[in-house]
Amino acid sequence: MSNQDFMMDTFFEDEEGLTEKQKKIILAAIESFSEKGYAATSTSEIAKKAGVAEGTIFRHYKTKKDLLLSMITPMMGKFIAPFVIKDINKVLDHRFEHYEDFLRAMIENRIEFLKKNLPLFKIIIQEIPFHPELKAQFKEHIGNKVFERVSEMFKHYQDKGQIIELPSKSIIRLAASTIFGFLISRYIIFPEADWDDEAEMERTIQFIMHGLTPKDEFIPGSETE
Repeated sequence: MSNQDFMMDTFFEDEEGLTEKQKKIILAAIESFSEKGYAATSTSEIAKKAGVAEGTIFRHYKTKKDLLLSMITPMMGKFIAPFVIKDINKVLDHRFEHYEDFLRAMIENRIEFLKKNLPLFKIIIQEIPFHPELKAQFKEHIGNKVFERVSEMFKHYQDKGQIIELPSKSIIRLAASTIFGFLISRYIIFPEADWDDEAEMERTIQFIMHGLTPKDEFIPGSETE
């Protein structure tokens, strides 16, 4: 199944009120916004790609911004959020013995998610900084639901003495920024680079591990002569 077929099956599930033209408009907008960005995409381009008249877009959506929000709302509400929560739970519900194993499973999990949903993910990453409404939706659908579960997981490894005592918010920020920095670079900013995915994943894990290892824990290569 192609990425577009996957998006159609999932995005339009239970959306019986949408006409075939609306579906074509939304798919064309997803493709265009992910490739060029929201600001650089015109409604005339979307109409041409969808095979409809530009006026057809404005009969359904008052502005281009309304079209973007009409895509993001169901995307967050019933596509991105359920899949993100479900996929993360696959990792969080398995109590890995070591924090390093948890990190590896989490990164592998996110890579699989990105490969299947890259166009939609790109739109979220590109547009969230410029639209307060999208920030609020992301926080509501994903941030709050995931934070509690991840905080619980970090507390588990702190109790085992595998990571240092820091506030959960700080640990999540440090670990998430490192992991998503790798994923965004790999799949969005520099996808054409000659990546050694396994090596980069291990480097990411080791960077996080060394930064969160208790001071009295031995780190290979840290000894001085």
